[in-house]
Amino acid sequence: MSSPLPSSSLPSSSSSSLLFIASLVILWYSSNIGVLLLNKFLLSNYGFRFPIFLTMCHMSASALLSYISIVFFKFFPLQRLKSWSQLLRIATLSIVFCGSVVGGNISLRYLPVSFNQAVGATTPFFTAVFAYLMTFKREAWVTYAALVPVVTGVVIASGGEPSFHLYGFIMCISATAARAFKSVLQGILLSSEGEKLNSMNLLLYMAPIAVIVLLPATLLMEPDVLDVTLSLGMKDKLMWLLLSVNSVAAYLANLSNFLVTKHTSALTLQVLGNAKGAVAVVISILLFRNPVTFLGIGGYAITVMGVVAYGEAKRRFK
Repeated sequence: MSSPLPSSSLPSSSSSSLLFIASLVILWYSSNIGVLLLNKFLLSNYGFRFPIFLTMCHMSASALLSYISIVFFKFFPLQRLKSWSQLLRIATLSIVFCGSVVGGNISLRYLPVSFNQAVGATTPFFTAVFAYLMTFKREAWVTYAALVPVVTGVVIASGGEPSFHLYGFIMCISATAARAFKSVLQGILLSSEGEKLNSMNLLLYMAPIAVIVLLPATLLMEPDVLDVTLSLGMKDKLMWLLLSVNSVAAYLANLSNFLVTKHTSALTLQVLGNAKGAVAVVISILLFRNPVTFLGIGGYAITVMGVVAYGEAKRRFK
C-alpha cells in the first residue's frame, strides 16, 4: 500500500495548478483582445481595408498551426473523420463560421471596439432563439426573462453611441447571429458520439475549408488586395509583422479557449468571458480614444448583467 503524499506537497501542487490556469487565462485574454484590437487597428487606422483577406490570413494560420500541433507535435490526439457526410457537415459549419468572422471584421471598420463588444454580448439571445427554432428546445421562463436586459442594453447603447454606423451595426448583428447559429448547428450536425470532435480537431478540418471558401471571395470582392497590401508593405515593413502576429494570435485565441474550457468549470468560463469583454472595452477606449457616453456605458453594463443573469438562470433551471 503506497503511503499518502506529505501534506506539505499539497499546497505546492495547488499553487502550481493555479499558476497554470492563471497563465492560460492570461493567454486567452491577451490573444482574444489582441486579435480584436489589431483587427480594429489594421482595418480602421492603418489603411488596410480588406476584412475578407484578413479573415483568410487568420484561417490560413489556424490551418497550418493546427496541423503542426496535432499531426506533427501531437499536442492533441488526432480525431479522424468517419465519413463524407461528416466532412459535409463540417464544411457547412465552416461556411457559417466564415460568415460570422468576416461580418465581425467588417463591422470593426465602421464601429468602435466598445460598441462591437456590446452588440457581441447578445450572442446568448440569438443562441436561445435558434435553439428554440431549430431543436424546439425550451428553457424556463426565468431564463428567457433574463434575455430582456441583454437586448434592452444594446438598444440603449445604440442610442448613446456617438460613432453609430448603420451598416457596421447590421454587420455586427449579423456576425453575432451567425456565431450563435454556428453553435446550435454544431450541436445538431455533430451530435453523434462517434462524430463529435473537440474544438482543436474541428478547427483542423474547418480552417482549410474556410481558406478555400474565402480565396475566391477575396479575389471577387477585394480585387486590389494584393496591390494595396504590397504597397503598404513596401512603405512600412511593420505591416508584415502586424499581419503575422494578428494571424498567429487568432490561432492562439482558439487554442487558449479550448485549454481554459478544459481546465475550468462552465461557470468560471462564463464569468471570465464576461470580464474579458469588459477588459477589451476599457483597453480599446484607452487606445483608440473613441468617444463614449454615460448612456452607452450604461447600456453595455445592462447587457453584461443580463448575460450574467441568463447564465445563472440556465445553470439553476437546467
